[in-house]
Amino acid sequence: MSEASKNPGVVFLSAVRTPFGTFGGKLKGFSPVDLAVHASKIAIERAGIGATDIDQTIFGNVLYTTNDSIYFARHVSLKSGCRQETSALTLNRLCGSGFQAVVSGAQEIILGDAQVCLVGGAESMSLAPHVIRGIRWGTPLGKAPPMEDILWEGLTDSYVGLGMAETAENLAERYKLDRGCVDEFALRSQQLSKAAWDEGVFKDEVVPVPIPNPKTGKIEEMTIDEHMRPETTAEKLSALKPVFRKGGVVTAGNASGIGDGAGAMVIASEKFARERKLEPLGRLVSWGVAGVDPAVMGIGPVPASKAALAKAGLSMKDMDLIEVNEAFAAQTCAVERELSLPRERLNVHGGAIALSHPLAASGARITAHLLHALRAQGKRYGLGTACIGGGQGIAVIVESIQ
Repeated sequence: MSEASKNPGVVFLSAVRTPFGTFGGKLKGFSPVDLAVHASKIAIERAGIGATDIDQTIFGNVLYTTNDSIYFARHVSLKSGCRQETSALTLNRLCGSGFQAVVSGAQEIILGDAQVCLVGGAESMSLAPHVIRGIRWGTPLGKAPPMEDILWEGLTDSYVGLGMAETAENLAERYKLDRGCVDEFALRSQQLSKAAWDEGVFKDEVVPVPIPNPKTGKIEEMTIDEHMRPETTAEKLSALKPVFRKGGVVTAGNASGIGDGAGAMVIASEKFARERKLEPLGRLVSWGVAGVDPAVMGIGPVPASKAALAKAGLSMKDMDLIEVNEAFAAQTCAVERELSLPRERLNVHGGAIALSHPLAASGARITAHLLHALRAQGKRYGLGTACIGGGQGIAVIVESIQ
């Protein structure tokens, strides 16, 4: 018996997400709080508990894109029906924030400071503002300060002076990844995501979002991820020019999409679930976080995954499903190669290249998907991981409860 199976751990009572909207798409008018509340209410309902049972609300949010963003987790908590006494925490581990919310909630439960936590992540990248710095204090005649695009600037790590795509180019050079293999992986993501939607794979994890039609005034439901490009072909991908480095491999077609969306989960102690006679989706086995060279931040999932596996007393061979967040095809292929991942178990329903990568929501998406996919396939263990801008990686291992 592994250490993983002996540890009572923390269980998932529910796990859902919204469909992900593309940049400037159907969800562009929704604040991240709106999206998180929508997902949270359904997560609480599916957990079989009341909102007043929640002890702590912990959510990730990276880009403060609305005027209520500084109150993010607290507003999600209150608007989802939680008690005023329920505490709330907004966290930011960049692209790993959705995973970190799960980890932080689990730590609160393990420490005995909570029995039930509402956790997740949300992002509205479409609402990222442009700013003019210094305008508050006035400007001299003829010297108007420049306008900054917060979204674009945020995708550049000023510590190393590299954009996120350039760090992926560094990995492509290090692992000798050519344009053909990178585009092939991107095409695979599009094809698998479309097939998964066609086959109803996401039906239990994705909750529709009602959207008012400004022309008719009627409410329409967004039911499917918007960024997918199922018409993509190898020829179309190869025709795109590298954007970030002459002779490079990263293009708009093999990078993750910019998007909007949210994911929410209810996690609890096994004791709470047992006493309430609830049926959990799965159990959190372990997690790992690690720092790496910021210039190759995309390799972060490698040490993070190794740490999570070591803590669990498991190996990669034990993982039935593996989800690596597809920040860039080149980055994911580098992780795949370094960890010797079997492609038949890797991102089997596509990933962020097709579905988009709304920063803090992605870890929640991957965790929710692993839980539902493992149950549907009758499998046991899943590993989810993401690279993190600035040079980090985070990974979680979950176990399905059939």
